[in-house]
Amino acid sequence: MDHLPEAEHHELLRSTVRRFVEAEMPRELARQWDRNNQIDRSVLTKLADLGLFGITIPERYGGSGRDITATMIVIEELCRRSTAIGSAYIYGACYAGMNLVESADESQRQEWLPLVARGEMLFSYGLTEPDVGSDLAGVTTTAVRDGEVVRINGAKRFCSGTTFTDYIYTLVNSDPDGERYRNLSFVLIPPRSPGVTIEPQHAMGLKGSMTTDVTFTDVEVPATNIVGGDQGWNQGWAKLAGPGLDVEKIEVAAMALGIATGAVEDAWAYAQERVQFGRPVSSHQSIRHMLSEGRTRLLAARLMTYHAARLLDEDKPAGVETSMAKLFVCDTATEIVLSMQRVMGAYGYVEDFDMERYVRDVLAMPIIGGSSAIQRNNIANRLGLTKE
Repeated sequence: MDHLPEAEHHELLRSTVRRFVEAEMPRELARQWDRNNQIDRSVLTKLADLGLFGITIPERYGGSGRDITATMIVIEELCRRSTAIGSAYIYGACYAGMNLVESADESQRQEWLPLVARGEMLFSYGLTEPDVGSDLAGVTTTAVRDGEVVRINGAKRFCSGTTFTDYIYTLVNSDPDGERYRNLSFVLIPPRSPGVTIEPQHAMGLKGSMTTDVTFTDVEVPATNIVGGDQGWNQGWAKLAGPGLDVEKIEVAAMALGIATGAVEDAWAYAQERVQFGRPVSSHQSIRHMLSEGRTRLLAARLMTYHAARLLDEDKPAGVETSMAKLFVCDTATEIVLSMQRVMGAYGYVEDFDMERYVRDVLAMPIIGGSSAIQRNNIANRLGLTKE
C-alpha cells in the first residue's frame, strides 16, 4: 500500500510533489546537500511557484487556505528524499505561516503573510537554550523595551536554518520579575543583525538545514517585531502553547513517516535486486519478514499521522492524538529504518546508499519537537491519569 485513500485534491497534491521531487530533488542532489550541510534556496522558490507555501495561509493574505492534511503530505513527500528541503519547507509554511496566522496582529499579517506565501520569508525557531530544553517557560534570554526599540541579550541552542532563514522566531523573557508564564514574549530577530553571533553545531544528521548556536549581544530590533504587536508583550506562553504546538508535533511525525517510507522503498527494491546464493535476498524468510513488518508498521504510522491531521482540519481537540502520533510514529519510524538498514547489510551503512542518511536523520525524530518522554507525560496528563 503506497498511501491511504485520500480526497481527490490531496491525491493530486501528492502526485504533484512526487513529480517535483523526482525532477528537482534527484538523489545525488540530496546527498550533496547532506555532505555540504547546505541547500540551494532556489528549490524552495520552485516549491513556492507551485503554491505550496500558501496552504497554511488564508486566501485574503495570499494563500490558498489552511489545510493541515495537505501540509503533512508535502512534508512527508519532501522528507522521503531530503529532510533538508522538508525542514526548510516547514520553516516557511509552518514556523512562519502558521505562527503568524495565529499570533501576529492584523497589520503584521497583512505585511508578512503574502511574503510567506511566496516563499520569501522563512523562520528559524529560537526556543531552546543551553540550560533550557523542554521547560521553555524557564528561558533566560531577555528582551527589554526602550520606546520603539527592543534590546535582546542571551543565547539559543539548536536553532536550525539560521544561515538562510530571514528571522529567528525568538522566545524571550520580557519581564524577569514577572509571574511565570506571564513574562514571555516572541520577537522576530533577523539572523544577520548586529550583535547576533551564529556558530554551527556538528550534529549527526539532519544536515542541510544547519543546526546552530545563536548568541544575542545587545541586539536591537524595532518594536514592530514583537509578535502580536503591543498586545503580544508578555503573552508569549499563550502563543507557544496554542494550536501551533499540536501542528508541530505532527510536522515531525510527517518527517519521520517520510524518512521511514524512503527506507522501506529502498530496502524493498534492494532485496529484489540483490542476488546471493543464486537467488534474490527477498526470497529468504528472515528478509521477507522484516520487509513485511516494515510495511505493516508504516501503515500504522500513516494512519496515526493523518488521523491527527484530520482532527486539526476539523478544528476538533487533538492534544492527545497529536502527542500519540508524535510518540508512536517517531519511535516506530526509528525501528523501521534500523530494520531496513539490516535488510541492506553493509550497503545500508555506507554513504553510497541513502539508507545511511535515513538512519542518521531518523534518530533525531523522537527528540525534536518534544521528546518521546514529554509526549508520554502529555498523554497521561491530558487523559487525567492520577499522579499521587
